[in-house]
Amino acid sequence: MALGTAIIVGVGPGLGLALTRTFAQAGHPVAMLARDKTKLDAYAAELTSTGHDVRGYAADAADPNSLRAALHTAVTELGEPDVLVYNAGVVREDAPLGGDDQDWANVTAVNVLGARVAADAVLPQLREGRGSLLFTGGGLALFPSPRYTSLSVGKAALRAYVQALHAQLAGTGVHATSITIAGAIGGDEERFDAAVLAQAYLDLHQQPERQWQHELLRD
Repeated sequence: MALGTAIIVGVGPGLGLALTRTFAQAGHPVAMLARDKTKLDAYAAELTSTGHDVRGYAADAADPNSLRAALHTAVTELGEPDVLVYNAGVVREDAPLGGDDQDWANVTAVNVLGARVAADAVLPQLREGRGSLLFTGGGLALFPSPRYTSLSVGKAALRAYVQALHAQLAGTGVHATSITIAGAIGGDEERFDAAVLAQAYLDLHQQPERQWQHELLRD
C-alpha cells in the first residue's frame, strides 16, 4: 500500500529541506510549503530527478487564508496526507519592550497561529483518519532569552498548544508531538545535524502508538 503525503510547512535549505529529503526517501510524496516558490521549485527539481514525488507550494504562514489554500491544493494534487510537519518560524533578535505592535502580531502569526491553522486544515484530511502532526519547537520555550523574546514566547506558546492538542487527540489514532530542539541546528554537534534531526521526525511518525508522547526533547 502506497504511503500518504508528507506535508512540510516551512522549507528552507536547512531542516526543512532535510525533512523533505528524509520523508521522500522513506516513500512519501512530499508537499513543501514556503513563501519563496522559486527556491521550492529548485529543491523539487533536485529531488524529482532522483525519482521522488516532491512539489512546492507558495504559502505565507502568517496569512491563514494563504496557508489553508496551499494546503488544500497540495492535498488535492498529491493525495491524502499521513503526516504534517509544521517547521515555520521567525528567528530574529528583539527585546521584551519596544518594537512595532503589528510586526509582533505578524511574527506571532507565523510562530503560533500558523501551527493551529495547519493542524486544523490537515487533521480532517489524514488518510484513514490516522497519522502524525509534528511541530518544530525550540529550547527557548524552556529557557527564554531577552535577546530573542518573540521567538521565546512563540516556542513556549507552541509547546503548550501541542500538549493540549496531544491530549485532545488521545485515542483517535492521530499523534501530535513537538520536537524541542535545544541547540543550534547545523552546528558542530552531530545530534543537531539537520539530517539527524529529520530522521528523528520520521522515527516519531513511524513509532507504535504505545510510545506516543507530547514532546521529544533533543538537548
